Amino acid sequence: MVTGLEYFKQVYDVVPGWVQKMHDYNPVMLDHYTALRGAAMAPGVLSVKEKDILLVGMNAARHYARSMLYHTKGAIDGGATLEELIEYLLVAFNYGGEKALQIGLQSFDYALELTNTNAEKISHDASAREIVHYYSSFAKGDKSKTYFEKLSALLVTKDENALKQHLLDGNCVSSQMKYILMTGIYTTVLKNAETDYWAQQAREVGVEEAELAELGYICLLTAGIPAWFEISDALIQK
Repeated sequence: MVTGLEYFKQVYDVVPGWVQKMHDYNPVMLDHYTALRGAAMAPGVLSVKEKDILLVGMNAARHYARSMLYHTKGAIDGGATLEELIEYLLVAFNYGGEKALQIGLQSFDYALELTNTNAEKISHDASAREIVHYYSSFAKGDKSKTYFEKLSALLVTKDENALKQHLLDGNCVSSQMKYILMTGIYTTVLKNAETDYWAQQAREVGVEEAELAELGYICLLTAGIPAWFEISDALIQK
């Protein structure tokens, strides 16, 4: 049986300080937490990569860099591409605004290091337009380039409704995953009515109930039991 310390060393290469302290004060508590995390992050209708990268987007949106960075490593280790990471970080703008994009740059910088990508970095004080322009330099293929051209134009015209919708349009990342992310963002910030709204919107673009349930499990990990209260209200009873 893998202990809590061994588990987190496998996940992060080193034992994080918060894990070590939980072990030092109460190793049984760490073992229970490890079991919960292992169950929540296990592959299911959502892959491990999808769970990690969703947590990156949720934590960027709520301006919580610490958890965002832990899950950036998980996402990259799980096979996420830089283009995919960019789109999850862009969706965070729909809740967290320009600050979410600025915080998200920490995740992207870390991903560049993890992937050994030699690329210029941008100031974390850059504007939303500058960040989108920067991310557009990583676009590959005509579809992705067109996506960023439209996004840049919407930032100039300041058509907020069209901008928010375009951020949810599928490109390298499907619309379904982006709607799952929006549902998760409102779940983690404990906004009940909005969680219900986005869960319904997610269903309308083809997201399955089992996917929303698994989203709830990872929201619980990053925002606690109250997050499960919120999304459970939105789930359809079996």
